Amino acid sequence: MTWFHAHAVARRAETAKVVVMVVAVMLGVKFFHTQVITGGQYALQSEQNRVRRVPVPAPRGLIVDRHGEVLAENVPGYSVALLASSEDSLRSLLVRMDPLLSLSPDQEDVILRSWRRSPQDPVVVLRDAPFSTVSAMEERRVAIPGLVIQSEPKRLYPGGAFAAHVLGYVSQITEQELSDGAVTDARFGALVGRDGLERVYDARLRGRDGQRFVEVDALGRTVRDHGVAPALAPQPGDTLYTTIDAGLQRYVSEVFPAGMRGAVVVLDPRSGDILALYSAPSYDPNVFIGAVDLREWQRLSADPDHPLFNRAIQAAYPPGSPWKLLVAAIAMRRGLVNLDTRMEVPCRGGFQFGDRFWRCWRTEGHGHLNLKDAIAQSCNVYFYQLALQLGLTSFLEDAALLGVGERTGIDLPSERASFFPRSTQYYDERFGPRGWTRGVSMNLAIGQGENAQTPINVAHFYAMLSSPTGQAVAPHLVRGAGRGGAAERRLQLTGEQLVGLRQALLAVVEGGTAARSRIRELHIGGKTGTAQNAQGDDHGWFVAFAPVEAPEIVVAAVVEFGLHGSIIAPMVTSIIARHLLGPSRPGESDGRLVVPLDSVPTSVPIVPVAPRVDNGPGTR
Repeated sequence: MTWFHAHAVARRAETAKVVVMVVAVMLGVKFFHTQVITGGQYALQSEQNRVRRVPVPAPRGLIVDRHGEVLAENVPGYSVALLASSEDSLRSLLVRMDPLLSLSPDQEDVILRSWRRSPQDPVVVLRDAPFSTVSAMEERRVAIPGLVIQSEPKRLYPGGAFAAHVLGYVSQITEQELSDGAVTDARFGALVGRDGLERVYDARLRGRDGQRFVEVDALGRTVRDHGVAPALAPQPGDTLYTTIDAGLQRYVSEVFPAGMRGAVVVLDPRSGDILALYSAPSYDPNVFIGAVDLREWQRLSADPDHPLFNRAIQAAYPPGSPWKLLVAAIAMRRGLVNLDTRMEVPCRGGFQFGDRFWRCWRTEGHGHLNLKDAIAQSCNVYFYQLALQLGLTSFLEDAALLGVGERTGIDLPSERASFFPRSTQYYDERFGPRGWTRGVSMNLAIGQGENAQTPINVAHFYAMLSSPTGQAVAPHLVRGAGRGGAAERRLQLTGEQLVGLRQALLAVVEGGTAARSRIRELHIGGKTGTAQNAQGDDHGWFVAFAPVEAPEIVVAAVVEFGLHGSIIAPMVTSIIARHLLGPSRPGESDGRLVVPLDSVPTSVPIVPVAPRVDNGPGTR
């Protein structure tokens, strides 16, 4: 039978029919699987190839003062981003954009790493782009496929430098933060808080990003950027209501001595509300918005005055004579003295202890004083003897209970713990068992020696003195945040004893070492301090509160190399008057402290790392 015999042809036809039917069934099954079972997956993949998601940044929440004045807000800005199908395509686009952007190799490297993390998303090339740059980009849109320009909220601090250390600033999240999970619910390229309230309350301020969609072709070039798919609107962050009084904060920044370094803390002792917190020198947080200029960053980082350093909570200074009130409070609580108690040895310019003559700041001496007058005149000799009666062990134990070597718990990042030995074990380890003398307690009693306090901690102690119960709430900058371990600090003095100490501090201003800063309309209590500094000229302290009858405000101020607390006092009392009497009091001076700058060293470290132990000419 031949190949073309009818029966052979019929058999081949039947076989071919079976093969065709099998192939048709297989194709049908495959088509059904592709179109019905996995159709959604392929449709999504096709849609992803056609449509790209563009994140819409959420506006950060506003930060406002206690009266509603805006301290941090958002204004319209522009960002420039690119959609690229491959890394080579992205490099080519960056080359085309270089005449307009002039990107450095480091910036290009950051852009490429950002693209590698999420190739499907647009990679931000320039944040906070000037309008001129945006216009030039739009004119070249045809030559730059994948260009995405969108309006983006830009952070703005209307007051500039006057509250920089309170507010902080924002900048783009880093790869390290994303990989470590240090910041939750944030995408690459998001802006996060870097310091101050922006950092502490970042999660509340950041909000939730929205998204919109653009249509691209097979080469990743933008075809349509509107009406492609329904957009998801961003959710703005929460508004942060602070305890700051913007007017008072601004006033503090204006009256602080120009060219000097230091800090001022103003708080309400009744609630722990921080009314103003200023560190000098300051900086303008607006310079960190968008792309940070490298030269500006290097200038701030290399500045010997360290403007980024928050001296109010991170610098620790010998507290000087304001510390004498803590010694007095501990001695009164233990029943060793009252306000009328006199020491055995009167002040004749110093006190002989062992083979050493411990000097008072007043060389002619103060005579025979009681405790109230010793506070008013800041007599070192009185407190030398009081420290010897108290004993070092009791002194350190009671001081530790008051939290003088701890953090206050203020809602700002990187608060430094003040330094004060918790027990005699510190001295045994440093100088050997019994390798120290009772003179250690004498040095500590006048705010020198192994004692370094932050301005916020000193202010918190004076808030305890100002309280009717001797108890102070933890200082805080945001409403409702002042509840922490530090809230339990209490002097454990009777109401009569607290009133007596406040009257003694009133005497300091009415006729003592701060008499020149007296304001006729107010009863202000306070304590001057001249803290010896191993690194240069003395630091000037003044801590005050008013009105003495029922304190509503506490101000602690320190000026590095400010020489004497009596020089600082007029500035502090003017701040108190500004708060209690208003900004337009007749005859009010600006309270600016003026210190000859040619007498101030300019190359001295910020603060002494370790306070010195030896006793110098004394403090007042």
